[in-house]
Amino acid sequence: MAMRFELRHLRAFVLLAEELHFGRAAERLCMTQPALSRLIRSLEDDIGVELLQRTTRSVELTEAGRVFLAESREVLRLLERGVMRTHSAALGNAGNVAVAYTDFAINGPLPRILETFRREHPGVRVELSYVPTVVQKEEILAGHIDVGLLIGPFESKGVNSVSVMLDPLVALLSDGHPLARQETVSLKDLADEPFVLGSKDSWAAFRHIVFSACREAGFSPNVVQEASTSDGIFGLVSANIGVSLYSSCVRSIQRQGLAIRPLAGVDHQVETLAVWRSDNVSPSVQRFVNTLSDTIRHLSARPWENQSVRPRQG
Repeated sequence: MAMRFELRHLRAFVLLAEELHFGRAAERLCMTQPALSRLIRSLEDDIGVELLQRTTRSVELTEAGRVFLAESREVLRLLERGVMRTHSAALGNAGNVAVAYTDFAINGPLPRILETFRREHPGVRVELSYVPTVVQKEEILAGHIDVGLLIGPFESKGVNSVSVMLDPLVALLSDGHPLARQETVSLKDLADEPFVLGSKDSWAAFRHIVFSACREAGFSPNVVQEASTSDGIFGLVSANIGVSLYSSCVRSIQRQGLAIRPLAGVDHQVETLAVWRSDNVSPSVQRFVNTLSDTIRHLSARPWENQSVRPRQG
């Protein structure tokens, strides 16, 4: 059935149903009584049923009218809610933000950022997904990810970034390893050790940092085992399958059988960047970036506290 009536018909009908008096309803609607009568009759003709019983003394709803009144109120309520949510979305208080992260980000400041953002903007849904750095770069440029937390550097035209954390490398050893008795470890101490590293497909960006550091120390790591997750790396190292290098954010993780030791004389660091397209005009995304930057500034006891959070223009 094609319906030609408009929202003004519904509003007039609801108000008339409340007053049950054409004169008072017309006055509230700022229209003449004959005009209101024509409007309601047009509505009934379009629907094909009588909504009101009219006499010279009274106006009453028919059974069909009572049903239509309930439905009309629901339509108007949904419309009002839709308008309110639209305004909220325009202000960045509603909508969705797609956020991708790496192991280092989720073991660093990301949980605090998410906690703060959800508290301040409960109407915005954050869609989280674990995505390796190499894939994140592609997905951000393609517009499939709103904000990516990835291993830097990443400089590309049309991309903004904020430094989230800058962590030194540390050595991971089983707690029974002879080197675990030392307060610090040098990379040369690990030259003849078997290594456990993240897999090439998921950990390419971090492996580049590890291999660069080892080359500067005069050796190439003997990788005997790979894992796709941090938990896999920690488990293999704890089992004394090999040693590994990791970001110092690992200190926030409790893992039995794992010894974490600072690396002496190593300048290589792991930088986590928050990255987003500069042409992403979503208010929700901008609010997320603002919360991220503010949260980083206020994490006073963290090594990334003094890092600049000024967006880098791509």
